[in-house]
Amino acid sequence: MALGNLFKRFFPDKPTKLADYSRLVVDMHSHLLPGIDDGAATIDDSIALASSLQQLGYKKLITTPHIMSDAYRNTPAIIRDKLNIVREALVKNEIDIEIDAAAEYYLDHEFIESIGKEPLLTIGNNMVLFEVSYINAPENIKEAIFRLQTEGYKPILAHPERYPFWYNSFDTYSELKDKGVLFQLNINSLSGYYSNAAKRVAEKMIDMGMIELLGTDIHHTRHLSGLQKSGNEKSFEKLLQSGNLLNASL
Repeated sequence: MALGNLFKRFFPDKPTKLADYSRLVVDMHSHLLPGIDDGAATIDDSIALASSLQQLGYKKLITTPHIMSDAYRNTPAIIRDKLNIVREALVKNEIDIEIDAAAEYYLDHEFIESIGKEPLLTIGNNMVLFEVSYINAPENIKEAIFRLQTEGYKPILAHPERYPFWYNSFDTYSELKDKGVLFQLNINSLSGYYSNAAKRVAEKMIDMGMIELLGTDIHHTRHLSGLQKSGNEKSFEKLLQSGNLLNASL
């Protein structure tokens, strides 16, 4: 489905001026590969989402399916096979956008034990995207960061603004930055899509210069209305002008 038609579903009574994401160039966090996590369910979903992002202005997508030991036991082989299917479908449908794949690793014991034993899927040459539980503060995050850096990886913490257990201990974010961890912000956090609290924390992180990467974290077409709104937020423009973002270099 074309992007204009998708947005008509969300805003049927008025014309919609699409937000412009062309200055970001690259989206480095999404779930576009069909049938392997909680993102795109079918190849048609993959095509629709990729087409929508292309029409928003993106030139390249680095999609990042979940790897979780107790839910999504994806492997590099599974991810690369699905990536090839999506690439072929985009060419067939004449959608002019580059797509690559890495992963969003869940911080658990199995992930930590895999570091150094098998190559990890990276963004760029050496960046590894990982997330933690939304419920409990991770006790093993320092160990994971140390192991990743020892093996030559640069850790990226996915959507740090969405972890409520750190909202009242903001120093934890500063400690992670001091250890060299990159922060990837979900664009939809800027419009309060997840919560007003996540929006406030996201804005504070931008003010403090903590954000190096922006990702859509898009799973389904419902995220498109959030992207439309978030792309017009003052905080989004402030971050684009900060000079901190690495997206275009990926």
